[in-house]
Amino acid sequence: LIAIEGEDCNSLGIILKGKVEIQKVFPSGQVMTINNFKEGNIFGESLIFSDKHTYPATITAMEPSKVMFIKKDDIIKLSMLNSKILINFVSVLSHRILMLNNRISNLSQDTIRKKICSYLLHEYENQKSPFLNIPFTRKKMAELLNVPRPSLSRELTNMRNEGILDFDKNTIKILQLGLLEEALLE
Repeated sequence: LIAIEGEDCNSLGIILKGKVEIQKVFPSGQVMTINNFKEGNIFGESLIFSDKHTYPATITAMEPSKVMFIKKDDIIKLSMLNSKILINFVSVLSHRILMLNNRISNLSQDTIRKKICSYLLHEYENQKSPFLNIPFTRKKMAELLNVPRPSLSRELTNMRNEGILDFDKNTIKILQLGLLEEALLE
């Protein structure tokens, strides 16, 4: 466990080794995966410069990991010494905002099919290929899309039967890109 929801956040975390997951745990016990981070990613960047300094979710190491923490004052000092650090920091914040906007767009879809299509189209843009490598299990994918895992599997099977896509383990092949796009308009 790296940080628990509600704890004070006064440092930026940089993942030097391993993988971590940001999870929201609800009183019912249901867990929603908010994001997955790997080596080179950072977290806490928006919290340390905001009025609210508490973690809104729990951060868990998914494998043996090493995280370096840098205090807010040190980030300010480094930014004043080297403008490249400030530019990189703002770039990271901008990238995170875009990622969160995409995430909100995906979660706001009103059907499981639309959530799947939105996610797959985003991955298609990122990976620039109809052969998508999905770096996690169906369970994790369901958590990211905020849908029940059996419903996700059922809808993926329906989409395969309709000739929209094919899949095997962690690979999804888009067969009908136009049908994925059309599903978002329905």
